[in-house]
Amino acid sequence: MSVITLQSVKKDFGIKEILKDANFSLDTTDKVGLIGTNGSGKSTLLKMIAGLEPVDSGQILVNSGSKVIYLPQQPDLDENRTVLEQIFADSGEHMALVREYEELSDKLAHYPEDSQLMSRLSVVMQKMDATGSWELETNAKIILTKLGISDFDTVIGTLSGGYRKRIALATALLSEPDVLLMDEPTNHLDALSVEWLQSYLNRYRGALFLITHDRYFLDRVTNRIIEIDRGDIYTYSGNYSYYLEKKALAEESAVSSQRKHQGVLRRELEWLKRGPKARSTKQKARIERVHAMRQMEFKQAQGKVDISTASRRIGKKVIEINNISKAYNGRTLIKDFTYEFSPEDRIGIIGGNGAGKSTLMDMITGRVQPDSGNVDIGSTIHIGYFDQHSEELLTALNENQRVIDYIKEEGEFVQIADGTKITASQMLERFLFPGNQQYAPIHKLSGGEKRRLFLLRVLMSVPNVLILDEPTNDLDVQTLAVLEDYLEDFSGSVIVVSHDRYFLDRTVDTIFAFEEGGILRQYPGNYSVYLDYKKAEEAAQQEAANKEKSNKVEAEKPASKSQDSEPKKRRRMSNWERKEFAQLEGKIAQLEDEKSEAEKALLNVSPGNYSQVQKLYEQVEALKQAIDKATERWLELAEMDS
Repeated sequence: MSVITLQSVKKDFGIKEILKDANFSLDTTDKVGLIGTNGSGKSTLLKMIAGLEPVDSGQILVNSGSKVIYLPQQPDLDENRTVLEQIFADSGEHMALVREYEELSDKLAHYPEDSQLMSRLSVVMQKMDATGSWELETNAKIILTKLGISDFDTVIGTLSGGYRKRIALATALLSEPDVLLMDEPTNHLDALSVEWLQSYLNRYRGALFLITHDRYFLDRVTNRIIEIDRGDIYTYSGNYSYYLEKKALAEESAVSSQRKHQGVLRRELEWLKRGPKARSTKQKARIERVHAMRQMEFKQAQGKVDISTASRRIGKKVIEINNISKAYNGRTLIKDFTYEFSPEDRIGIIGGNGAGKSTLMDMITGRVQPDSGNVDIGSTIHIGYFDQHSEELLTALNENQRVIDYIKEEGEFVQIADGTKITASQMLERFLFPGNQQYAPIHKLSGGEKRRLFLLRVLMSVPNVLILDEPTNDLDVQTLAVLEDYLEDFSGSVIVVSHDRYFLDRTVDTIFAFEEGGILRQYPGNYSVYLDYKKAEEAAQQEAANKEKSNKVEAEKPASKSQDSEPKKRRRMSNWERKEFAQLEGKIAQLEDEKSEAEKALLNVSPGNYSQVQKLYEQVEALKQAIDKATERWLELAEMDS
């Protein structure tokens, strides 16, 4: 059953046609990945479905009663709310009950004899049971913790953009909509959080429509791929691997069809040039067919970023890090780290959010000074630093500058890999910035296009050491694939900070992992090999713990044997205990019924009857204790009977 349907939807921003005639539907079981080059209109399409961006023509139909939640790249949160308040912002009754419960509990801790507080607390607890508020609060805290947020009372205004995105993500997941629209949900998440989210969405029962650059995530979560290519929509019924396979076949078929068409057209044109004397009906039809063939257009294969820049000589001495340490507010981020980079290094740096990865990059580039130790950079080294916040800086400092002028600041001409020189404009075209876009102001670009533009400028500086800090954020999968190929042949040292498992597997051969206390530990191999190491370590630790436990049990055996000549046997139930065991189950059920009745009576006490409230509250507490005691005894007897 379809929950969302697009019928002949068109969208045009003037300098770029986003959608020509889009038609597709989203079913209740669909988990769709939306792909396309940066600026192709992916985010715009999500906004149109969410009702935040108008369509030029056509219509978007949403099934009546369906709940649609949209998670943007930059969520708008109330900076004055706490984390939990933001989570429950759209759950008014739940939030009010949770907040009142916490306030009453705090007051009762100071005034335990206050019967009015006790009466109100009982009422609130009953309402929380009835509305499922207990479960909602528990689920909220679990999801927040899995996403790396543990302080639930922190005010939103004090948090970074990454933490705000995670709070918005938790809010979207908790709302349990029929359709979940997500724009780059894995941005700002570490690898463990991404894996948890991947598992969560695999169990998610609603329809899912997402944009992501994480190809492992895309491959393991989606069952359908929709591609936007120059205004047209193409659908592939399968995951990302299936899409790649079918896309390659489609492009091969298109090329073959175009070649065949050109061959036929060439022969037909030769026939026309011979100028046949007779003008039979058959010949006239043939002439008309030639004219039709000449007007036929074939869509060229989608343009790809062409990264082809000159290389710079790199000496033997690259970067030497000598015993550096760095701490902020009493917390050690990096402790006594020493490493000598070589010209062939391909290093991936991983760690949780806030571990110190970007701080380490900033110390290497001289933006931040270490508390102790030093960083020594070779005389021939030219560092290209692709900062994770580059597009924000680009917008803030140059929002009205034209794209072409921004690139010309690096150089009017660019030397490419084969030694030839091309203009800045030609280089922009290689990076998929057509002529009309080159003269547009930077603020007209999408977030991904700004990232791609900044990447071009970094590469135009001809670095021999590339530092890429979260390079996959907002770059499309096509550009990432080309960047990965470029890095394979890059004649210099590469340092990558990333949570993107696929990108790390493709580009690095050594992993530096941040561990407790600011320790950087080295692992040979890419990210998948690192995971194998970690699993082997955990298995070895578990085996050692089990062995230690076993040895401890063995060590205690002689002592117990010396105390008893015979091994201790499990005591069997007496007839009286067997009778007690049979009666306990019914007794526990009876006590539960009495407790339920007492709680109902507590809810119906007339206002102001404090003595009755006190009496019933004490009765409920006594019944709880009796149930706990009876249950404990039942378990004790059950153990004897087993």
